[in-house]
Amino acid sequence: MSEPQQSAKMWSGRFREPLNATFESWQRSFPFDWRLVPYEVEASIAHARAIEAAGILTSEELLQMEEGLRAVAKLKDISQNEQAEDVHHFVELELTKIIGDLALKLHTGRSRNEQIATDMRLFVREAIDNTLAGLTAWRKALIDLAESAGEATMPSYTHLQRAEPVLVAHWLLAYVSMIERDASRLTDARKRMNLCPLGSGAVAGATLALDSTIAARALGFDAPTPNSMDATSDRDFALEFTQAIATLGIHISRFAEELTLYSTAEFGFLDLPEAFSTGSSAMPQKKNPDLTELIRGKSGRLLGAATTLATLIKGLPLAYNKDLQEGQEPVFDSADTIAGILSVLPAFTASLKFRHGKMKSAAETGYLNAMAAATYLSNKGVPFRKAHEHIGNAVRLGLETNRELQDLTLAELQTICPDFAEDFYASITLEATLDCHDVIGGTARTRVRTALAEARTRLTAQSGQTK
Repeated sequence: MSEPQQSAKMWSGRFREPLNATFESWQRSFPFDWRLVPYEVEASIAHARAIEAAGILTSEELLQMEEGLRAVAKLKDISQNEQAEDVHHFVELELTKIIGDLALKLHTGRSRNEQIATDMRLFVREAIDNTLAGLTAWRKALIDLAESAGEATMPSYTHLQRAEPVLVAHWLLAYVSMIERDASRLTDARKRMNLCPLGSGAVAGATLALDSTIAARALGFDAPTPNSMDATSDRDFALEFTQAIATLGIHISRFAEELTLYSTAEFGFLDLPEAFSTGSSAMPQKKNPDLTELIRGKSGRLLGAATTLATLIKGLPLAYNKDLQEGQEPVFDSADTIAGILSVLPAFTASLKFRHGKMKSAAETGYLNAMAAATYLSNKGVPFRKAHEHIGNAVRLGLETNRELQDLTLAELQTICPDFAEDFYASITLEATLDCHDVIGGTARTRVRTALAEARTRLTAQSGQTK
C-alpha cells in the first residue's frame, strides 16, 4: 500500500516514501496552470466521447461524465486549491467529488503528457484569436486616422534626420503594413498548430484502439497529430506564438517611440491625449507619455518570453520532459501582456490629435525637396551622380545664406548648373515633391489614396471573415 500522503496522486502506486514537503510544494504547477481548467475540461469531454466510442463508457456514463466535467468548469476560486498537483489532478479530484469513482475511468487510454500538449494548444489558439481581434481594432483606428489626415504632410526621417516630405497617411499606413504581416504570421501559426495530440498517450500512442478523430473534431482541430512522440514533446506552436507576439511587440514599440518623440516640445507634432497620460508629482506643468513608455517596456517582456521558451526547448531530448512545465508561464505572460496592450492601444490611437501646421512647416524646411531637385536635373538629362552633386552645392549655398532651395535665384542656380530653368521652382513645391514619388508604395498623393482604399478593403474583408 502507498502512504496516505501519496494516495491522492495520479502516479502514487509505485512509490512508498512520502514526498519531501518543500519539494512537493515547489514542483507543483497548479499555482499557474489552474487557468487551463476550461481547456482541460473541454479536452476531457472530447476524450470521454472517444473512450465511449471504444466501449469504455456507456452512453449513460458519458452523459454523467460530461455533466460532472461542466460542473468542474464552473467552480469558483479554484486557484486557491492547495491539494492539486496540476490542472489534470485538480479536475480528476473535483470530478471524483461530483460523480464518484466513475471519474477514475476518464484517464483510461490517456496520459498527462498528451493532456498538457492539448490544453496548451487550445490556450494558444484562443490567444491567437483574441490577438487577431485586437489587431483588427488597432488597424481600423490607424486607417481611420489616416483617412482623417487627408493630404496633411510631415517630414520623414532616416538616421533621425529629416529626409523627405510624406503624407501623414503614408506614415500611418506603414504601421498598417506591419500589422498585416503580424496578423499573417499569427494566422499561419494557428493553422499549423491546429492538430490534436489526444490519442498520443505518454509517448508511443494510446494503448486503446481509440478513434482520435472523435476528439479532434470535438475540439475544432483539423486532424489528429501524426506522430505521438512529436505530439507530446512539441512546443513549436507555443514558440511560434511567442515569437510572433514578440515581433508584434517590436512594431508596437516602434510606434510608441515615434509618438513619444513627436509629442516632445522639440518636435511638437502632436498633443498626447490626456485620458492616456499622467502628470508629475513634482512638476505641475508635465504631461507624461506613460502609455507609450509602458508599451516600449512591455515589448521587452514579450521578447523575454520568446527567448525563455526557445532556450528551454533547444536541448530537450524526445519526448516529454518536466522542463516543459516551465514553458507554460512565458506563454501565459505573452498572451496576457499583448492582451493588455491591445486593450488600450486602439482607443489611444483613435484619440491622437496631430498639429498638422507644425508638421507641414517641418516638411517644407530643411531642404527636404533636395531629392526632388536632383530628380529635376536628372530628368533634364544630367547624370544622377552629377545632379546629386549640383543640388548638394545648391544646398550649401542655401545654408551659407540662410535660404531654402526655392529661395535661390535662377541666376545663382545656373552658375551651379546651366540646366536649371524657370520650371525648376514648380518641380520642388511640397505637392510636387510628394507627387514625384509616383510608384506603388510611394507617397504621391494619388498613390496614398489608392493604398488607403486598398487597406480599408482588406480590413473589411478580414473583419467579415472573422465574424
